[in-house]
Amino acid sequence: MSDTFTTRVLHIATGRSETVTDLTADCEEFLREAAAGRDGLLNVFVPHATAGIAVLETGAGSDDDLLAALRTLLPADDRWQHRHGSPGHGRDHVLPALVPPHATLPVIEGRLELGTWQSVCLVDTNQDNPRRQVRLSFLA
Repeated sequence: MSDTFTTRVLHIATGRSETVTDLTADCEEFLREAAAGRDGLLNVFVPHATAGIAVLETGAGSDDDLLAALRTLLPADDRWQHRHGSPGHGRDHVLPALVPPHATLPVIEGRLELGTWQSVCLVDTNQDNPRRQVRLSFLA
């Protein structure tokens, strides 16, 4: 099975503010080695209870719009029953229900098959955890 399944863990510093981090270049670099021109699937997974993976446009304001929408849907206030950490931290634990902790994407001839403006992004609203891991797995 080792020649049909390959995995790598990225270590991402997200800092102490809400962020959308573009992982597309990391995914493409991984696929150059792991896929080696083959077709398959790339699974991107963040093993954290307070972060998610999104496929969206970046650089034109959509990443900021996503964070603004999440602030509206999940305000950082005292309404949350989950209350440890920073004020409003309970909302961070609801985030993966809206922005799932994974995405599975097609790989064609070793290349990530994304639309023209699509990027693979880590979405992190948790100000208490500035370090994240993201697991990339290629299945041929």
